[in-house]
Parts: sequence; C-alpha cells; structure tokens
Amino acid sequence: MFTGCMTALITPFAGGDVDHRALADLIEAQIAGGVHGVVPCGSTGEAATLTHDEHIAIVREVVRLVRGRVPVIAGTGSNSTAEAIRLTRAAEEAGADGALLISPYYNKPTQEGIYRHYAAVAEATRLPLIVYNIPGRTSSNISAETMGRLSRVPSVVGVKEASGSLAHVLEVIQASGPDFAVYSGDDILTLPIMAAGGKGVIAVTANLVPRDFATLAEALLAGDLERGRTLMRRLLPLVQATSLEVNPLPVKTALAMMGRCA
Repeated sequence: MFTGCMTALITPFAGGDVDHRALADLIEAQIAGGVHGVVPCGSTGEAATLTHDEHIAIVREVVRLVRGRVPVIAGTGSNSTAEAIRLTRAAEEAGADGALLISPYYNKPTQEGIYRHYAAVAEATRLPLIVYNIPGRTSSNISAETMGRLSRVPSVVGVKEASGSLAHVLEVIQASGPDFAVYSGDDILTLPIMAAGGKGVIAVTANLVPRDFATLAEALLAGDLERGRTLMRRLLPLVQATSLEVNPLPVKTALAMMGRCA
C-alpha cells in the first residue's frame, strides 16, 4: 500500500515542449524533501491536454529519473476504457509502481458503468490501481457503495478523494474497509481526511514545499494530531493560494517565481 505524501507533479514546459531539465530538478527537489511518492500526468500534470506520445514519454522519464527511490504512480486515466488500458499498460511497461485513473469524464457513466470501467482496466494490467474521484472535473461522483465494490477488486488498492465532501469521504472509508487506502485529493482537507483514517495525500502544494507536506503526512500517520494541526495551520495560506485560479496555474506560477520552471 502507498502511504504518506505523494506529489501531484506539474509538467514543466518551455516553448511548447516539455522542459526536461526543470522536470529533473523538480523530481530531485521532491525526493530531497522526503516525499513518499510522485504522481506524473495527473490533473496537475495537465494529462488531459498531453498527446499520447508526450504522456508516455513523461512517465518513462519520471521512472528513469526517480530510479526506484520512491514509488511512481502514473496518471493513466481516460474517458475511454480502451485508452485507459493502453496508457496503464504503457506505464506498467515503463516501470511505474502504480497507476492513478480519473473516473470517466464527459460521458457521465452510471455507477455500474464506472465500476465496469475500472474492473476492465484492473483485469488488463498487474499494476496496483488508485481510483481518482473528482466530480468537479468529471461531472460524476463515485458513490460510497461503488467504492466499496471497487475495493474488493484485488488490484484496486485505493482512491484519491477530491469530492470536496468530508461526509462523502467518511462514507467511503467506512464502505471500503481497513485494507483500502483513501488519500486526500484536496490539500486543504488533508488533516481531517487523514485524522479519519486516510492513508495519505496526493498533494499539489508539495510541488512548492515537499518537506512540509511530507512532515505533515508523517505526523498524521503517526497519530500526532497536535503536530498535524500546527503544520496545517502553517501551510494554510499557501494551500489557499494554490486555489486562487484553476489548477495548475497558481502552482506553476509560484514555481516560475521561484525560478524552477518557465
């Protein structure tokens, strides 16, 4: 099971192409900062607007740069089940340790359709899969009942919960059982979700302050809620700043101001 702080990596660009030097520097900063995993090609990595070739090339490059020091959980989701399978198989071949798959967007599938989508991907690959529930981008919310069903699919190991509803997250934790990992997909809800039994956070703000977010996750996993509260209060203004515009604009702007990307 993946636990702790996993950074939802940005994809740095320069002149319309991937900035390979900036990507390498970003990964080194994350690992030096003590994060427990990296997640390329998710929402923060602009997966929806990457070409297929760019997507696979970035996953391969991140795996190569990380060199096994932390898990690489590749974003491989699509609203096409066949495309999600292709991307997940490619990530597996590249050496990724797991895959994060957004729930099918635009199509507005039923709960049964959502279940079958993930079950089909799970059947087609050996990678551990993390479901990504973000109804603000997909127009469909994965119900706690459906998550309970998915938690019984052997290779579906967790969910990145970005529904924005703590009540819903608590229902998911209850429905899915102790061996299924629920991760905060909203940086600002990291404290309550992990205090309620979540296993970590897939964090946007960690691009900027990896050490702080890794320390927060470690404190909460250890049950040190007082330290967790102190750290979250310190991080709150920065977390709020990363939500001033549509992700990933604020975090990429901040990194540019820090001289870390164009």
